Amino acid sequence: MPTDDATDIDTRTAVLDAAAELVALGGTSALTTRAVAMKASIQPPTLYRIFGDKRGLLAALAQDRLARFVSEKEADAPHPDPVEDLRNGWDRYVAFGLENPDIFAIMNEIGSPLAQSPAALAGMAALRRRVAKIAQAGRLRVAEERAIALVHASAVGIVTTLLALPLEERDKRLIVLARDGALATIVNKEAESDRNGAATHAIALRAHLDGIGSLSAAEKSLMREWLDRLADS
Repeated sequence: MPTDDATDIDTRTAVLDAAAELVALGGTSALTTRAVAMKASIQPPTLYRIFGDKRGLLAALAQDRLARFVSEKEADAPHPDPVEDLRNGWDRYVAFGLENPDIFAIMNEIGSPLAQSPAALAGMAALRRRVAKIAQAGRLRVAEERAIALVHASAVGIVTTLLALPLEERDKRLIVLARDGALATIVNKEAESDRNGAATHAIALRAHLDGIGSLSAAEKSLMREWLDRLADS
């Protein structure tokens, strides 16, 4: 016989799937505990026991959908060109946000604890890996943390801007302009360009620093400080 934990997992999945359908059809206003309970074929007290209240259910739904998105995205083989791989990841995140406006709004609410959820952290870790590969290829023209912040801000910003407009007024060309503008700011067209040679080399070396076994932790810390200064030069 299934355990109570297994039953709760099955019930949780059924509730989240039902909630996702209701939100897709009518937004968060359609997500009432009564409607979800009916659709998932459970009693309301069971829903309250697992999720607490509607706010808890919304947070769990956002976490679940984001986790699925990150898992699906990371299952794909990376593009051999790290810049193209970052571009593809940016496009998919923006598409996810536009296709799931209510989930996106919950994910990016200021002060939301979801920013530190396992799915959100996994998504940011994936972004860090993509940016690190560009740095290791000698093509990153700004410090990694700055590049990560800019890429994330550009994706969140363009989705927020477009979602604020009626569907018929959304200029999809803005997506390309925002993406390419962010990439042009952080990426050199060619590896180790002459114009930004010192900074580019410093950024590339910093990206490889953790894998260098011949330096002590203290030496790496000092080297990291020097390289950060060069990267900002």
